[in-house]
Amino acid sequence: MLALQSRQITRRRSRPRASCGATGPGKTTPVQLEHIREHRATAQGRPQRGEGRLKAVIYLAILLFILYSALKIVPVYFSNYQLQDKMQEQARFAVVNRYTEERIRDLIFKEVQELEIPAKRDAIKVFSSNSVVKISVEYTVPVDLLFYHMDLHFSPSSENKSLI
Repeated sequence: MLALQSRQITRRRSRPRASCGATGPGKTTPVQLEHIREHRATAQGRPQRGEGRLKAVIYLAILLFILYSALKIVPVYFSNYQLQDKMQEQARFAVVNRYTEERIRDLIFKEVQELEIPAKRDAIKVFSSNSVVKISVEYTVPVDLLFYHMDLHFSPSSENKSLI
């Protein structure tokens, strides 16, 4: 008996459920749709209808600007990384092969031209002796974004000492 009463208690609802359809032979009960329509109208008010779309368009525009900026900026940093790697390589070989300062400068300038870096030959500083080779370059790359202009300044350098 207790189990039966507890089931009845848990099944109680605060409002009687509206039924749609036949309650008996040939009898139907009307459904109250007015309450449902009022609830739907207040939950989805007119001012909020386009807000989700506008927010999505704004987020999409920001995402596209970030991607566009990355496509403009990342290759510049990658070229700088490649130049830095080439400078380290040439500094190692220059110590062993006893390259002159002009030869080292020519090799680095050739790499600068291949990478399309806007550095002049005079900007490549080379110091070479019997036991040390130092190479440095300073250059600035202008980057034009849609409505913003920025100059990225790079100064890669490399040094290698002889073991002997």
